[in-house]
Amino acid sequence: MPKLNRPYRTPGKAKKMAVKVRNPRTGNIKTVRFGDPKMRIKKSNPARKKSFLARHKCSTPGPKTKARYWSCKAWR
Repeated sequence: MPKLNRPYRTPGKAKKMAVKVRNPRTGNIKTVRFGDPKMRIKKSNPARKKSFLARHKCSTPGPKTKARYWSCKAWR
């Protein structure tokens, strides 16, 4: 089993990455999947990075139990 709070690549074509996190309300472990498997992260391009971070409101990424948090973290 993967470690908590460590993103890993997923087999199959549903999503590109996944991460196991503990839900603070219930205490259960939850799998959060994120990322398009057909796209590459091109964060080395400053214009793309700025656009992505603004579009997804990465200044306030929200809780770890949401895909937006992990996607924003991958682009930083």
